[in-house]
Amino acid sequence: MTSVMKVEGLSKKFGEREVLKNINFEVEEGKVICLIGASGSGKSTLLRCLNLLEKPTTGDVLYRNESILSESLNLFKYRSKVGMVFQHFNLFNNLNVLENCVTGQVTVLKASKEEAEKRALRFLEEVGMAQFIHARPSQLSGGQKQRVAIARALAMEPDLLLFDEPTSALDPQTVGEVLRVMKQLADKGLTMVVVTHEMQFAREVADQVVFMDQGVIAEEGTPEEIFNNPKEARTKEFLSRILDSPF
Repeated sequence: MTSVMKVEGLSKKFGEREVLKNINFEVEEGKVICLIGASGSGKSTLLRCLNLLEKPTTGDVLYRNESILSESLNLFKYRSKVGMVFQHFNLFNNLNVLENCVTGQVTVLKASKEEAEKRALRFLEEVGMAQFIHARPSQLSGGQKQRVAIARALAMEPDLLLFDEPTSALDPQTVGEVLRVMKQLADKGLTMVVVTHEMQFAREVADQVVFMDQGVIAEEGTPEEIFNNPKEARTKEFLSRILDSPF
């Protein structure tokens, strides 16, 4: 299996507070990794380190065997390859849906407007948002905004897509539509790292589940291993709280 990303001994401090401690894991091509754990366990900070929204304090992150902490890294190009879908969508409110999906391609990928629009339409179609191309974000529901954000990330044709709790800002009715789109992407072989509280999604879609607790990886394994036969006491405690099922 080809390694897309490798995290080696990564730690992150904010002042004296160590939020991540000695994190090690690998993301293989075509795989879906779900990061689970209580709020405050370091999941989102880890994702932000992978996308260099936060700089790791120690350790390294290798993308295609090259350190992303190297001075020579072209950050915009890297972020086009390692895309991110945020909890609160981060769409440009002054642009319509199509423009939101075109801007990054034109500025970062240097695509022509025509080529960028064609690609944007393809992915908006894929997430079921093609009929809304002239709408502004303020006219859309949360689920629709998140599907546009996913299309925008896909239009950059990333190698790896990071999802930071993509459904936690949505109302229950629209969670399902976003998870369906993500499942379709996984089925097509998109490499994904997903921070999620949606245990059913992690159970059904992940190739590997990573349970984080207090800034460390407490346990990792297949969904079968983590959900049906967790080994660590803290994994069992977390899952029994979330799933209402005793271990």
